[in-house]
Amino acid sequence: MITQVEHDGKLIAIIIKNSYAEEGISFFTPDEFSQQLAYMRHSPGKTILPHFHNPVPREVIYTQEILFMKKGSLRVDFYDDEQNYLESRILEAGDVILLASGGHGFEVLEEIEMVEVKQGPYVGASEKTRFSGITEDQVKIKT
Repeated sequence: MITQVEHDGKLIAIIIKNSYAEEGISFFTPDEFSQQLAYMRHSPGKTILPHFHNPVPREVIYTQEILFMKKGSLRVDFYDDEQNYLESRILEAGDVILLASGGHGFEVLEEIEMVEVKQGPYVGASEKTRFSGITEDQVKIKT
């Protein structure tokens, strides 16, 4: 229920399917990522002590996005750093994806609702390099 999309030894994305369910806390990202992705499942009565997070200077070089699929179906197309198409995956309601590196594009297959989390602030169009995507006959959906 956890899929890692990789290319040439580089982690492109981590997908957590809605059906994933493990007790406790599971981290899926390496410590050096600027976004950390974890799954938590606890039984009633579990307590987490009150806390706050201390200031820790961090340098963010690349934006990493996390998408939480609330509703619908979304095709995610993955690209390497040279804009070469790699493969596609389908996300459904309840799935979560961390887009860690490389490029990505999307096609909405069913009306979606999703939540996006990424580092801020958004600095505008200069933050992205847009390029031509693939045609329908080039799509390679992996399961």
